[in-house]
Amino acid sequence: MKRIVIVGGGAGGFELVTKLSRYSGKHTGVEVVLVDKVRTHIWKPLMHEVAAGVINKSSDGVDYRMHASRHGYEFQQGTLTGINPTEKNITLDAYFDENGQLILPERQISYDILVLAIGSVSNDFGTPGVKEHSYFLDSLAQAERFHRALINQLLRINQPETKQNILKISIVGAGATGTELAAQLHHVANLSKAYGMPGMSAKRIQISIIEAGARILPALPERIASAAKKALQKLDVRIFENTRVIRAQTDGFVTSDDKLIESDLMVWAAGVKAPDLIKELDLFELNRSQQILVNATLQSKNDDSIFVIGDCCACEQADGSWVPPRAQSAHQMASLVYKNITLKLQGEPLKDYIYSDYGSLVHLSKYSTVGSLMGNLSNSSMFVEGKLARLVYTSLYSMHQIAIHGWFKGMLVMLSRKVGNMVSAKLKLH
Repeated sequence: MKRIVIVGGGAGGFELVTKLSRYSGKHTGVEVVLVDKVRTHIWKPLMHEVAAGVINKSSDGVDYRMHASRHGYEFQQGTLTGINPTEKNITLDAYFDENGQLILPERQISYDILVLAIGSVSNDFGTPGVKEHSYFLDSLAQAERFHRALINQLLRINQPETKQNILKISIVGAGATGTELAAQLHHVANLSKAYGMPGMSAKRIQISIIEAGARILPALPERIASAAKKALQKLDVRIFENTRVIRAQTDGFVTSDDKLIESDLMVWAAGVKAPDLIKELDLFELNRSQQILVNATLQSKNDDSIFVIGDCCACEQADGSWVPPRAQSAHQMASLVYKNITLKLQGEPLKDYIYSDYGSLVHLSKYSTVGSLMGNLSNSSMFVEGKLARLVYTSLYSMHQIAIHGWFKGMLVMLSRKVGNMVSAKLKLH
């Protein structure tokens, strides 16, 4: 029996375990195990929508254990704490409930092939006060925590006797997460008027985006960034470019020129790194972002029985650039590693990974969607915006649903989501 263990049920890991479970169903002697520290999968590009309260895990989440029972693999909930490459096993920490009662003991899980797909976390670059005063959107729990704080602040501002007229929210980092969250917050402020907060509107919320680089969306083409900036400025979002934050404190972010950007809610979305555990394991070659260096087949440079995909993977391309930490990268890596694992099981030579950039899209709530398509499919990208861009953005999520559910059930899930959006509340209040 060959056991394949995938640690991390994000975009890449979840798609990979689905493919491998289908393979194991047709081939005896192959066992597939998924490990994740939480019970519910949420597509990470939607995390800012959970934070804003326009979607919730009940309608858009997938329960790992239920998915495992339908697809014939094993799910183990737990946090990875160790890897023993000699004994070929991993260690999962003990799991306790909210009252401190032991639910699952510390466990060792053996493997023949291990896939690390543990994603990334926000990189605060050691900036003082950020961990104490800012919200992060790395996980479902963090997104829901921010949402609860947001609703509480909206309720506070809505009260007639309040002395504060404007709710100030600051977001550090003008990548896709920061810009998309800003637009969603503007939308939510208007929505809240219809949900028991008659005194609220977008006019009573001041949103600031703080970017250390020369422009917002620094990783995307300038034309996309320019269109997104114009859309955000129409919403009266304040954009601070070439502005470096040196510390966070109770009342806001302090910049390098010693100016305070006052804030009631602070979000940190500036840069990512692999989880600190990767560095603490002291098993792999890492880059500056703590990502694991891999060879062309996406195997760790230290151990060819360990594959790495997604945001925790440092894969250098032929031109010397690095594969970006994006959902499309994770999707492509999952497809390649699936092929390579099946080839490895058959004793065949493995294939090299070649990243294809199919473009970028930024969805600014109901106000605008902008991006570029085609990428490496042509000599130049095609700029899109409006309804066409929105349709393509929606189709990306549909493709993810199909990848983890199959065509028939995936389409049913999307139809159910569409009907649910029509009949359910537009704003989650709990």
